[in-house]
Amino acid sequence: MYNALAAEVDVLAVVVEQKPSARAMIRHRLRMLGLLTVTGQLAFLLFNRLLARLQHRRVDELILRFGLQARLPPAGILHRVESVNTAAVRRLLKKLKPDAVVVNGTRILSRSVIGCIPRPFINTHAGITPRYRGVHGGYWALVHGDSENCGVTVHLVDAGVDTGGVLYQQRIHTEGSDGFNTYPLHQLAAGIPLMKKALRDVLDGTLVSRDGVAPSRLWYHPTLGQYLWYRLSRSVK
Repeated sequence: MYNALAAEVDVLAVVVEQKPSARAMIRHRLRMLGLLTVTGQLAFLLFNRLLARLQHRRVDELILRFGLQARLPPAGILHRVESVNTAAVRRLLKKLKPDAVVVNGTRILSRSVIGCIPRPFINTHAGITPRYRGVHGGYWALVHGDSENCGVTVHLVDAGVDTGGVLYQQRIHTEGSDGFNTYPLHQLAAGIPLMKKALRDVLDGTLVSRDGVAPSRLWYHPTLGQYLWYRLSRSVK
């Protein structure tokens, strides 16, 4: 996302946070979903290491096709933090006073961060919201035969989980060689032009949000049993 935007907008800073603690995430999931589901999700995450190796060539093909770049930002604008919800991030935002804040792949932002400057926080979400909030929205849409809502959303960030007003949405078109680890690349490639449109709207003073696609539902990782069943019964890889 940074490399795609840097050629067109003035990026004042890039904040990169550490991955949340796996132990804390597991504890949270246990409270939300229960032991049986979380155990199945962990089994799938281990199984997905094999899937990722099997889909590696397709990943490389899509990166080349879409022209995705993974170069790190210049050291002078790169800020590594423990969490995006720290006081240091709020101080940085207040100092820089950006026209907009682009959010991509972080944990849920706190109200104190969102409210620290009177500017829009704009997120790219790998799913059509609010129908596919949470994770792996493209995969879950395909599992449910909902290809019309297999896509990506650029939306305003609020204190909820992918519940902010929708700015732009785009359907993706997958191919037979795609699978769990390549759907997000299609979504990223489709989402970049949408983010550029949203940032132009900010500069033009024409940023307007709307409701997304109902009903609203929050999705999590599949369990290993779910993944295998949907692969065999619905041919969703």
